[in-house]
Amino acid sequence: MFRKILIANRGEIACRVIDTCRRLGVRTVAVHSDIDAQARHVEMADEAVSLGGAAPADSYLRGDAIIEAARATGAAAIHPGYGFLSENPDFVDSVEAAGLVFIGPSAKAIRAMGLKDAAKALMEEAGVPVVPGYRGEEQDPDALAREAEAIGYPVLIKAVAGGGGKGMRKVEAPEGFADALDAAASEARKAFGNDHVLIEKWVATPRHIEVQVFGDGTNAVHLFERDCSLQRRHQKVIEEAPAPGMTPEMRNAMGEAGVRAAEAIGYAGAGTVEFIVDATDGLRADRFYFMEMNTRLQVEHPVTEAITGVDLVEWQLRVASGEGLPKRQDELSIDGHAFEARLYAEDAAGGFLPQTGRLTHLSFPEGARAETGVRAGDVISPWYDPMIAKLVTHGPTRATALGALERALAGTQVAGTVTNLAFLRKLARHEGFGRGEVDTGLIDREVETLAANPVACTRTRALAAVLALGLDEPPAHDGFHLWEPLRWTVAMDHRGEAIDAVVTAHGAGTYAVDLGDGPVEVVRAPTGWVVDGRAVGAAWHRDPGRLTIFWGNAYPFDVTDPLDVAAAAGAASGVVEAPMPGLVKAVFVEAGAEVAAGARLAVLEAMKMEHTLTAPHDGTVAEVLAKAGDQVEAGAALVRMEDKA
Repeated sequence: MFRKILIANRGEIACRVIDTCRRLGVRTVAVHSDIDAQARHVEMADEAVSLGGAAPADSYLRGDAIIEAARATGAAAIHPGYGFLSENPDFVDSVEAAGLVFIGPSAKAIRAMGLKDAAKALMEEAGVPVVPGYRGEEQDPDALAREAEAIGYPVLIKAVAGGGGKGMRKVEAPEGFADALDAAASEARKAFGNDHVLIEKWVATPRHIEVQVFGDGTNAVHLFERDCSLQRRHQKVIEEAPAPGMTPEMRNAMGEAGVRAAEAIGYAGAGTVEFIVDATDGLRADRFYFMEMNTRLQVEHPVTEAITGVDLVEWQLRVASGEGLPKRQDELSIDGHAFEARLYAEDAAGGFLPQTGRLTHLSFPEGARAETGVRAGDVISPWYDPMIAKLVTHGPTRATALGALERALAGTQVAGTVTNLAFLRKLARHEGFGRGEVDTGLIDREVETLAANPVACTRTRALAAVLALGLDEPPAHDGFHLWEPLRWTVAMDHRGEAIDAVVTAHGAGTYAVDLGDGPVEVVRAPTGWVVDGRAVGAAWHRDPGRLTIFWGNAYPFDVTDPLDVAAAAGAASGVVEAPMPGLVKAVFVEAGAEVAAGARLAVLEAMKMEHTLTAPHDGTVAEVLAKAGDQVEAGAALVRMEDKA
């Protein structure tokens, strides 16, 4: 076993590798860009080396700098994680030329699987089934159109060097072929520097099922299958293992095909053989076809670990250090079911656009495996993939594992940026998905419903109004004042909807919240909040100007600062008023004083905080209407100002 390795990656996969290394007593070296200097993976590692600027080309893609960092720190091997340089055969050659070990397959194996057309030809020779199609060198548009006719529409145009859905177009009929080919080739040229395409038969009811393989360079085993059919624009969203509806015959056939694929290229380490399955008539052993092989550890590898009890990173380290395969095929078995959901900083309702921002709050529930590379306080930057975490659950049956996933998503709390959390939860609760009725088009067919933001109900809004006033703890004056109930007003915005609430205290910890449709009773009980007689299992987080309530989903409320309202009113009327009931702590001006806009006039203590009231404009203090120690109501005049003469 290695004494020290360098991890040529960042984020959750770097942290994942470090976890296993710690358990095995292997020291780790992290590398990082300038903006990742305080990142979680850097904090976890034993040593860290800076690579340069924020852009990947200036840091994580600098193979020469990574190799030099490994040599300078005495690391014997480099683990690439996934992405960045993980499937770059030239980097593998350079690592080995420097006398270091690459924890992964050989450069030859990576090259063999690097181009889809060549890989499929190789797989055909190895007896692995492939989708009927054209994978030749001829790229003349007319020749390609004839091949498409021969295959039979609909067909799929795919970039030979593609990935992530780029350079891919479905064509329903001959008249749309030329435009689709031009678009796919153009996209492939920009993304991969290679505009060659292949053409395949379109699979009518496609499921994406992949086989986890592991080799030692000569022999290989498979660790069963994963179903990755829940996709959006060819990007995986929720993965599971094993595949629902899988038969023993098909599992054996797919597993053996995956092993043949790995052994055909002398594969060493963890890899994934991806198949497209025609599920029109259910899962059949003669209806799966090779798509591609990912020559690295997959993002979704934890679901395989959950059902097999295998640590794939440990296996990577052991085989790369010279050991044989840790287990034979007959020693591997499936235990239960597992799911993984990818939590991203992205706006599902806004077209799944990536989001940035500081994570002001981040919490995961007990009982779920949370793979993450960030902490509360970290920034989701525009430079890298906006993944926040992967949530993994395991259970004895598919139903129990899926129920655990839904509960884990409901219990996850994120504030500070927009996420796809509500979208994931809707998927986990989708009736068809719950029955195992999955295919790669499910999300696209129902995206409007699945991506819509959840809207807070009346009870949530009432609780938000009370919490926005800081009444989650007993205030200095909770109940009655001057023989009248205390009353507050609060203005909020929930997903673009203005909410004006009036909160009235009716004794210690009991409030009536009027949202315009009659009062809602909110009670601060010893065991938690009770709204309209029902206990509320909600949590919340405050940021400046924003309150987020976590109650199954995350409900954001932008809270209007009462001082801003008071300042606006004061600017118009010349009177500075108390924006809420409170205690006048101090008065800083006297009648006749000349003040500039923004000058401190008084301090009001309310909502467990001190609020500084300032001059709304340049002027003269005409009258001071309150003194320190006065208890005042909302709207009470404190200072009257006049414009300068």
